[in-house]
Amino acid sequence: MNLDERLQPVLEIAKDQAAEVDRAGRFPIEAVSVLRDSGLLGATLPVAVSGLEVGPEGFLRVTREVAACCPSTAMVYLMHVCAAQVTLAASDGSRDRELRAMADGTELSTLAFSERGSRSHFWAPVSQLSERDGGAFVSADKSFVTSAGHADSYVVSTRPAGTSGAIDSSLYLVPASAEGVGVGRPWDGLGLRGNASAPMRFDVAVEDAWLLGETGGGLDLMLGIVLPWFLLGQGAVSLGIAEAALNATVGHVTRAKLEHLGSALIDLPTVRARIGRARTEVDTVAGFLADVAARMSRGDATVPILSAKASANEMAIRVTSEAMQACGGAAMSKDLPIERFFRDARAGAVMAPTTDVLYELTGRALAGMPLLEGAAG
Repeated sequence: MNLDERLQPVLEIAKDQAAEVDRAGRFPIEAVSVLRDSGLLGATLPVAVSGLEVGPEGFLRVTREVAACCPSTAMVYLMHVCAAQVTLAASDGSRDRELRAMADGTELSTLAFSERGSRSHFWAPVSQLSERDGGAFVSADKSFVTSAGHADSYVVSTRPAGTSGAIDSSLYLVPASAEGVGVGRPWDGLGLRGNASAPMRFDVAVEDAWLLGETGGGLDLMLGIVLPWFLLGQGAVSLGIAEAALNATVGHVTRAKLEHLGSALIDLPTVRARIGRARTEVDTVAGFLADVAARMSRGDATVPILSAKASANEMAIRVTSEAMQACGGAAMSKDLPIERFFRDARAGAVMAPTTDVLYELTGRALAGMPLLEGAAG
């Protein structure tokens, strides 16, 4: 079965449920169920563990196309891929069971990094591993966890016991069935309303087998593995949102009539200029993300990954704004999907690492400064 054959049923269900998922603010259970059956959850994993091994370019395509139908479903997908990739990177062959489950859809996974104490600086948990009742415990309050309460496992970050460094961390693959895993209030946000992004409480006795990589090795895994896949995926989501909004806009302005003039909205030069400008922005970012994905595939250490999310998200905000203006009052109505894409585009800007943080990190790199505060020069 090729990628198109795996994707098509996912896209059909995702598009069909998107408006209702947004309205109700509920998890896109139907589309995720089809994703589990499609084999796409293992798209980036090796064939040896039942994956499809399509690499960053295939990941970009799948995420982009799903996002054009239902951005919330795409967010669930990209967070699973990030969790799978970091599990793979920390595997020495001992995690083949978990990786096969992630690939064949048995196990939906996600990341649990952000904490209220460090906010959008997801790489710096304030929680710390502790000794209790003769064992090691993770006691962490995570502020935003995609797929909260729906995932089968969570990649959880925490400081190792006895450390005081601002960016010291370890990662654990915690099963959802572990005693002490709790989900907070449901997500009720402006955009991306179906990705079940909710606070979670982990007060869990951890097992040695859950540790990903080495104790204290969390930062390297977060920055070296998770961050590139996440930023590419977030860029793909923003690109898909912008494309879908643009397509809906073209459809509307072509159909909508100015009966007193015997013409359509598309006959107005101002409207044509707006959609032309939007198309140019979409095409520019699409080319950039394709280049980023190709360079990731080649292992290019100079790939400008920090720009992937920032540039695509800023573009999506501009394009959805153009779409709202081009369609006028009709765009305010939920009869068109444009206002939904308008809201979804804005949600990405404040998702860690935020656009402002990414610009600041890029500036630090250009200035020859350590990328993160608290890191050695």
